[in-house]
Amino acid sequence: MKNLNSFFTSTHIFTVAIVAALYSSASFADWSANISAVSDYTFNGVSQTQNDPALQGGVDKAFDKGTYAGTWASNVDFGGDTNLEWDFYVGRYQMLTETVSLDYGIAYYSYHGGDDSSDGNYPEVYTKFGYASDYGSSELNFWYTWDYFGTGAKHAIAMVAHTFELAPNHHLRASFDVSNSLDSDKWLWNGDDTSFYHYRLAYQTSYEGFDFEIAAENTNLDFDTADERIVFGVSKTFSL
Repeated sequence: MKNLNSFFTSTHIFTVAIVAALYSSASFADWSANISAVSDYTFNGVSQTQNDPALQGGVDKAFDKGTYAGTWASNVDFGGDTNLEWDFYVGRYQMLTETVSLDYGIAYYSYHGGDDSSDGNYPEVYTKFGYASDYGSSELNFWYTWDYFGTGAKHAIAMVAHTFELAPNHHLRASFDVSNSLDSDKWLWNGDDTSFYHYRLAYQTSYEGFDFEIAAENTNLDFDTADERIVFGVSKTFSL
């Protein structure tokens, strides 16, 4: 899940699809696991695998009253010895009204493979609002950390997204997010840029218990691991 993400949001690891499955009336207090393969693991539009594929998976536990906890991992490649991202999270999902949902919690991102990989570990808090209507599902999501990739920089991400149902079992999801460094002396994105934006359009469907997605995305950053790309993904969730 890097922004409750599997590949569906490509912006952390927590997905609306997983949360909805976990907290349906039939799945309270249940365990579930998920596994996915993607042609590129992108984090807010920036490849975490040098534009190469990734194998990802996680385990989640849903409790009463919408509380959940879980862990998720993926291979990564930052050009050094770090080769594994392993995340942990705990949060709560609840319906505020029949159409408005709230999801909030804290995640911890850890990195492994090299002697100094753990220097990039950092915590993050998130709050996500959902709104369901006859026109689809809308999202307003926020993430904040006070130690971005272990640099001590405060960093915030805001996202708006909407998912349209084209036909039964066929969806189109459009999203736009902005990443902001709040400490320019500790973290800059490109030259002297303190922020960048990322946009994404994805087609999603499922077949025989597998979820499929093809997405086009781009950022305004000027380097090859953040340029325009097409990303493919397939995932499956299991009840344990």
